[in-house]
Amino acid sequence: MDILLVASAFNSLSQRVYAELSDLGHRVDVVLAAQGADPVRAAVRELRPELVIAPMLRTALPEDVWRDHTCLIVHPGPPGDRGPSSLDWAVAEGATHWGVTVLQAEAAMDAGAIWAAEPFVVAPVGKSDLYRNEASDAAVTAVLTAVRRYAEGSCKPQPQTDDSVRVVWRDAFRQERRRIDWERDDTETVLRKLRGADSQPGVLDELLGHEVFLHGGHPEDQLRGRPGALLAQRTGAVCRATRDGAVWIPELRPRKNSGDPAPFRRPAASVLAAWEPSLKLPEAAAPLELPPGRSTWTDIRYRQRGDTGFLGFSFPGGAMSTDQCRRLLAAYAYALARPTRVLVLGGSRDFFSNGIHLNVIEAAPDPAQESWTNLNAMDDLVEAVLHTTDRLVVAALAGNAAAGGAMLALAADQVWCRTGTVLNPHYRRMGLYGSEFWTYSLPRRAGAAQARRLTGDALPVSAARAERLGLVDRLVPATPAGFPAEAERLAAELAADPRLDERIAAKAAARAADERERPLAQYRAAELARMHAIFFDPRAPYHELRSAFVRKTPSGSARPLAAPAGDVR
Repeated sequence: MDILLVASAFNSLSQRVYAELSDLGHRVDVVLAAQGADPVRAAVRELRPELVIAPMLRTALPEDVWRDHTCLIVHPGPPGDRGPSSLDWAVAEGATHWGVTVLQAEAAMDAGAIWAAEPFVVAPVGKSDLYRNEASDAAVTAVLTAVRRYAEGSCKPQPQTDDSVRVVWRDAFRQERRRIDWERDDTETVLRKLRGADSQPGVLDELLGHEVFLHGGHPEDQLRGRPGALLAQRTGAVCRATRDGAVWIPELRPRKNSGDPAPFRRPAASVLAAWEPSLKLPEAAAPLELPPGRSTWTDIRYRQRGDTGFLGFSFPGGAMSTDQCRRLLAAYAYALARPTRVLVLGGSRDFFSNGIHLNVIEAAPDPAQESWTNLNAMDDLVEAVLHTTDRLVVAALAGNAAAGGAMLALAADQVWCRTGTVLNPHYRRMGLYGSEFWTYSLPRRAGAAQARRLTGDALPVSAARAERLGLVDRLVPATPAGFPAEAERLAAELAADPRLDERIAAKAAARAADERERPLAQYRAAELARMHAIFFDPRAPYHELRSAFVRKTPSGSARPLAAPAGDVR
């Protein structure tokens, strides 16, 4: 079937719907609605799709489009739910169960007939994490069901006038509802407000006399102080006191009228330091191996179970700054010093890694230099993984990976993916050639021809297709909440494999043979030469694309999937 996806942005859900529909043999095109109604109309006229699907849409479809074509809207709420802030209400009201509904577009918002619906359990996590995981799983199931029903031609969608559908209108969830009263709100209330706006739009507040949006929230079990006071910092995050405890806030976004030249999300401590250089918050360090019973935020953790080590990391948005790469490399060295035979890399849920930190780069005094420094720190980390020959290294992907983050995963001996994961093993859409030893790791797994296709087409790849291509060694059919336990069980099996020593020896021999054929240093030097030329060329598209991505401004074609295959540019 010819299907057109209409999306306000080619976000994680849009990418996953694209990848999974493509896996089923459908021809799928994408048009961005963020650039207005005309590109949508033009795409419909040119492509003549049998079905139009909107996985993520902030604006209404043009009336002439939905009147003349069957258009299905993915709404992140259960049947009968209406309004633009469905997931926000679910988090704010502490819902334990929610749902996703696929309904037919019509004049009234979210009022069309229901083609499919799928419930999901609401995990106690941030809204964006919930959206990319439990809600995304439900959305894909509902979309595939709706597409199958449409193709069969015998299904009559359920009108919402049906008595079995309880209609509930929920208004837009505005900042007045999100505002934190630091004197009165307890820690649980503060966390719920922060988690309900962790990615967008943030919680509007005031710090050091500046209006700022707070992004992300995690509990702290020991630090205490006057409600609202800043207590400490830790690896870029700041700790703020509540009425009965404290919370960690990893990122801040200055309001546009705050006078800050970089009004986008970045590490909280760096935003405050730019406003008040004399501010000296104490560094509340946390060990890599937290003592039992501690409840505090850290972005890198290590634990050990018998012969298996687990190096967990979770960075906001999956982006890894120079500092984060260097700290993760130090933690990796710590893990290698432990007596294990298997080392598992990856967080318990959500993003694995998306590579270098474009927001930190954009805010730097010299973005070209920071790009270069950040990339070299990322390369150091990947190189350390590739040089590990005394144990098996597993990349366990609970969530999506892209660009250098995908190459970090491919540097491991085995890649395990939750079935809902999407990979973007390419750099082209940011105008980059790429590094992180992709010219070694990608062809080694997928072959040279497929590596050229993946990096040239620059399209998302489902976990199932990644396995078929050789990028993934094992699919893990687990829920987002169930993935950590399943990964730990599989790691224990691997560590107990009687052939493990033989496998480690074979791995070391293969690495030595590859090194004799062409040293890793040569791959790195060749990749970095291409990247250096891009970073330090002020006319290179990378700079405009990076700025547009970070500042959420329009850039590029209205047809994000129209790029031809070919070499990476």
